[in-house]
Amino acid sequence: MRAPAPPGPGRAAPVPALPELARLAPESALAALSSARAGLTVDESARRLALYGPNDVAVAPRLGAALRFVRVLASPLSLLLLGLAILNVISGQALPALVIAVIVVLSSLLTFVQEYRSDKAAAALAAMVRTTATVLRPGPDGQAQPHEEALASLAPGDVVLLSAGDSVPADLRLLEARDLFVSQAAFTGESMPVEKFAVPVERPPDSLPDLPNIAFMGSTVLSGSATAVVAITGRRTSFGAIAAAAAGARELTDFDRGMDRFVQLMLRAMLVMMPLVFLVNGLDKGNWLEALLFAVAVAVGLTPELLPMVVTINLARGALDMAGQRMIVKRLNAIQNLGAMDVLCTDKTGTLTQDRVILERHVDIDGNDSQRVLEYAWLNSFHQTGLHNLLDLAVLEHAQVQHLRQGAGYVKVDELPFDFARRRMSVVLARPNGERLLICKGAVEEVLAACRFVQRDDDRRPLETAHGAVLADVVRGLNEDGMRVIAVAVRELPPGPHTLTTEDERDLVLAGYIAFLDPPKETAAAALRALEQAGIAIKVLTGDNDAVTYSVCRHVGLAVQAPVLGHELDGIAPARLAARAEAGSVFAKVTPQQKADIIRALQDAGHVVGYLGDGINDSIALKSADVGISVDSGAGIAKESADIIMLEKDLVALQRGVLEGRSVFGNIVKYLRMSASSNFGNMLSVVGASLLLPFLPMAPLQILLNNLLYDVSQTALASDRVDAAFLRQPRRWHTADIRRAMFVLGPVSSLFDYATFGLLWFVLGAGSHPALFQTGWFVESLLSQTLVVHVIRTDQLPFVQSRPSNALLATTTLVCLLGLWLPGSPLAPVLGFVPLPALYWLALPVLLVGYLALVQGVKGRSRLSAMALAQPGPASAPGRKRLAERPGRLGL
Repeated sequence: MRAPAPPGPGRAAPVPALPELARLAPESALAALSSARAGLTVDESARRLALYGPNDVAVAPRLGAALRFVRVLASPLSLLLLGLAILNVISGQALPALVIAVIVVLSSLLTFVQEYRSDKAAAALAAMVRTTATVLRPGPDGQAQPHEEALASLAPGDVVLLSAGDSVPADLRLLEARDLFVSQAAFTGESMPVEKFAVPVERPPDSLPDLPNIAFMGSTVLSGSATAVVAITGRRTSFGAIAAAAAGARELTDFDRGMDRFVQLMLRAMLVMMPLVFLVNGLDKGNWLEALLFAVAVAVGLTPELLPMVVTINLARGALDMAGQRMIVKRLNAIQNLGAMDVLCTDKTGTLTQDRVILERHVDIDGNDSQRVLEYAWLNSFHQTGLHNLLDLAVLEHAQVQHLRQGAGYVKVDELPFDFARRRMSVVLARPNGERLLICKGAVEEVLAACRFVQRDDDRRPLETAHGAVLADVVRGLNEDGMRVIAVAVRELPPGPHTLTTEDERDLVLAGYIAFLDPPKETAAAALRALEQAGIAIKVLTGDNDAVTYSVCRHVGLAVQAPVLGHELDGIAPARLAARAEAGSVFAKVTPQQKADIIRALQDAGHVVGYLGDGINDSIALKSADVGISVDSGAGIAKESADIIMLEKDLVALQRGVLEGRSVFGNIVKYLRMSASSNFGNMLSVVGASLLLPFLPMAPLQILLNNLLYDVSQTALASDRVDAAFLRQPRRWHTADIRRAMFVLGPVSSLFDYATFGLLWFVLGAGSHPALFQTGWFVESLLSQTLVVHVIRTDQLPFVQSRPSNALLATTTLVCLLGLWLPGSPLAPVLGFVPLPALYWLALPVLLVGYLALVQGVKGRSRLSAMALAQPGPASAPGRKRLAERPGRLGL
């Protein structure tokens, strides 16, 4: 191929495609990139850097502290409450406005501080990544000289050196390679190391990562060394394309959608109640200013203004508990999404497996365990002079565990190193009696091609055609178990001086095979069972091959029929993809974009989807999921995309986090259910009383105080106990059920309010004494809605079968005592209260006990239990899809 001319000024020369470079010899590849063995000069590299751009990738822009706080503050619920505060200011109610504003700002500040600290922790982890590369530059004498340079300054044509531990800095064409093993797990999900070579390929494979002489940005050198030329940099690399997709705006999560629906419910109720109350009171009583103040108070009373604080306190407490379990919560909303998750998609390498290579089997040609084969493999690996790759290290480690000592008397005579053409390596050892033994190991096909005999027990037999099926079955069985198979063969050589050549690798005796595996984690099977018992379906999404994936899944107890392969999903219609995503449990050889597509298909089907991964190829999926989970040892772009970072990649810890998420959400739902029903009931009572009474049933300031004291009693919900039954299944937003609580429990509350009205009007004669009426209803309303918390907070019998936390018991008791004290306190004249007669205090316990007993009976019959109001199972897919398409940021 003719080398292209250097690019003209201001114009970047086209870079050959990677498959095209893979077909070229090293010198031709250098010429195609207008480079040389000594590398580019400083000036030429700088010129190309200006033309091609820096060697960096797109990452999500980091907002400054001020902008981040504004973004947290500008949630729909916060804006709604701030709007109500402004209405209070306009109507002259400065104190209530201040209270609401302080609550909103404090809750937003708590969220901001937690997320900001978590992002700082994640950034500190990312900063530990090596950011330089060893680059060759021609010296004054034209000879190559190594220099350490920033990764971002690399340009196409630069020549770099690689050694064990290096991250591949760009997409590279290898020029020289010695025992080079690369981990592409972060990039492809393939668990086993991949050996790379510098020789050209005749026909490039279908999959780009399978190119044997190309090293990809984002992979890691495990062993060996190499010299390579930079082919593609920055955002044009495969890694760059993934990073650019992951840097997009985060999709709405289940928590965001649920909070949005709740805010819409409150807005609709306010838009109906506020004008109605304003018009009724204005027309009936003629005081339009007082009617406006009362309508604003009603609007505030309908809105659970402490919700941001309650939600944030619950989430922050959950984040602290999860930090104790070595999990960093970057986004507080992720805690609830974790509890709502009913599908967990996970990668395989390092999650289900130990992410290391072990020697799993050493067998003879019939597949029976053979100590002799292990001894031969150990002698070969121990005596070779080249760098020990991961497979050799696994052999040596296994032999050490087995206390292998039989080869101690051998002395090395010679060796034939591994090369790509032969795909095998041999050593010659001398026994104490002078006899010599050649031991060869390598790829099954290449070793078998050099064999003339087979070893069966202690006999050496000619290799016959009939042996082919047996040999193939043994290898196939090991491969189907997810193992990488290496053949081992031997040959007796005559004593005396001899120069070893490749011609000596003939007439070999096939002794058997050694097979390697990335073993499953010991805790994986139990953790997966616990997650499945908790109502979470497990789906494995990996770039690794189907045989390895199938074997690992089988070992950890996942039921797998046949893995769905990535090529089967190419160009598939959305409806068919949704069906495959629902039905399949294992997806192998899938691309990063296919992982994200599978997650979105599951979301459109109504599932709350979590994704656990730590590789570059996981970043898009992490951002698409409702909750993305990574680990601190993961790729920087994966941690950037995640919501939760685990300090240990352990499914057991994740299962504990799921229970914490459900507990947090359970306490949030308690507040929503209680505040929505109580506030709605109070407002029904207000509207009815406004029509019946010649005066306001409660003064605006009294309404605001009632609502504030009730909310204060709920601040301890974050510490409340959650029933064990609630934790058994995923829990998620069901606004229709909260609405049903409003429309069922609200009228029940209002019924006893009207009973109180009757007591005050007909028995105590409060019709001519507005202050007495307002005081009596204030006390009954405050005590009833505060005490009913203990009934609604559990599906069981309160205090008998389910006890509240001490903190919740203390706050509710304190608020009730305060409500009893206020009518006779020094504050009473300021608040418009008067002392209540003894008959009222005698009737009040009857009303309260009757109300609590009726709610206890109604909640189960009307499916208003805690479990019913946070139901497991998917929401309607069409509704979810419409919400996902709605622009803007929702939620807290």
